[in-house]
Amino acid sequence: MGKKAIPTFAWFIPLAPLALALAIYFGEFQSSSFLFINQFTRLLPDTIWAWLTFLGNGWGVFAIAFPLILLAPRLLSAGIFAGIISAIASSSLKVLFDLPRPASVLMEGSFYRIGEPLLHKAFPSGHTLTAFAIASALYFSTNKEKRGPMLFLFFVAILVGLSRSAFGAHWLTDVLGGAGFGLWCGILGAILANGIPEKYLAIKGIWLRFIAVGGICAVYAHLTQIMDHELNLPLQYASIAILLITLTLFIKAQFTPSPSKAD
Repeated sequence: MGKKAIPTFAWFIPLAPLALALAIYFGEFQSSSFLFINQFTRLLPDTIWAWLTFLGNGWGVFAIAFPLILLAPRLLSAGIFAGIISAIASSSLKVLFDLPRPASVLMEGSFYRIGEPLLHKAFPSGHTLTAFAIASALYFSTNKEKRGPMLFLFFVAILVGLSRSAFGAHWLTDVLGGAGFGLWCGILGAILANGIPEKYLAIKGIWLRFIAVGGICAVYAHLTQIMDHELNLPLQYASIAILLITLTLFIKAQFTPSPSKAD
């Protein structure tokens, strides 16, 4: 547990994006900050932003991370716990604040939008919250000496947040709020995963088999839904392939004899 300890200061990091969100909101920079990011992100094609948004979709990120069931089940467990906590937090906070989105405040045509207009329950951005929750969960469930490369996940999470403004779906304050609350959700997910005894993470254990059932559900979800936008269909097909290949290897491992212990 010592190698996976979460420093006390980590709990205070989320206060920074939340404080910035408050400053923007009460400083009346809500519209100007959104319009600046919305126009700036047009430098990249819609497909890039759609694919980044996919990384904040719960089913999408689960599929991409699914091979961890074979490679690093504790990390995958941390991501799952963080994802569940973030889903509850996002739904609860959206209902609590019930703030309008850009499309319900700004004049039609004054900003660029990808997909159908979304009008309500702006704060926080659920995709951003999920992305930061998964990033911090994986980071803090990794041994301290190996956490350096995991910082890249936070860069990806930032891009996911920007994609929500590129879509015209969220204010910058929503993105910052999602980042702050997401970090807390990820820390909680890591704490839960770090407390799992090693014996329960065995390849033939009930916990991983339960996760494998989730993989089957993920295949169904990718086959029957459009994840955020039709531009994401290639990623959905790739995700199905990842899920099926991983499930095949996992099932094969269930029938592979465990190595006998030496006398």
